[in-house]
Amino acid sequence: MLSELTSPDNFEALVREHQGMVFRTLTRLTGPGVQVEDLAQEVFLRLYRALPEFRGDSALSTYLYRIVVNVAQDEWKRRRKERGLIASAPVVEDENDAGWIESFAGDELTEHARNPEQRMEDAEVQASVEAALRELPEMERAVLVLYHQEEVSYEGIAAALGLPINTVRTHLHRGRKRLGELLRGRARGVVEGDEADERVEKRRTVGGVVRHLMAGGL
Repeated sequence: MLSELTSPDNFEALVREHQGMVFRTLTRLTGPGVQVEDLAQEVFLRLYRALPEFRGDSALSTYLYRIVVNVAQDEWKRRRKERGLIASAPVVEDENDAGWIESFAGDELTEHARNPEQRMEDAEVQASVEAALRELPEMERAVLVLYHQEEVSYEGIAAALGLPINTVRTHLHRGRKRLGELLRGRARGVVEGDEADERVEKRRTVGGVVRHLMAGGL
């Protein structure tokens, strides 16, 4: 029975199995920092308390994602209260988003034969993606992280967030569009501020790298 997972040994094994996902997802949702460890502890505390009542209507991983997002939402609310403001930006619907990450820019960089400079650029792009994700509205960020980085299905995201599937699709569409705009803006800033033509040209390939990263490389 799932309630047996609350025994010390079994629950410790469960934590070891899922702690990587929990820390990774919390970091993507709330940003890196010392708060992630505290939030992760809260996630597993809530899971421990909930396990005796868990009936297995969904996968345990889906249930855990739900707790992770709930804890992240509480953290978002705490930060909003501290800052005394809620950021919200209007979004114009655009149905033509099939290419989203693929259309960011340029040629795709191959995975093999990457030199140190290319790996450094990959790390820079990764940091740019993470920073742009944190600028998104919270639910769009959650859906993008779960779908593209954690590879959770529409159904799994809907269950984790308590949303209809069509709403998940809407958040995904808007998040893709907004993330693309943020990354294109960052890429333009790099191009405009860099005087070395060769360096500029390489950075125009950011779209291919981002496509790889968002497919699971983050």
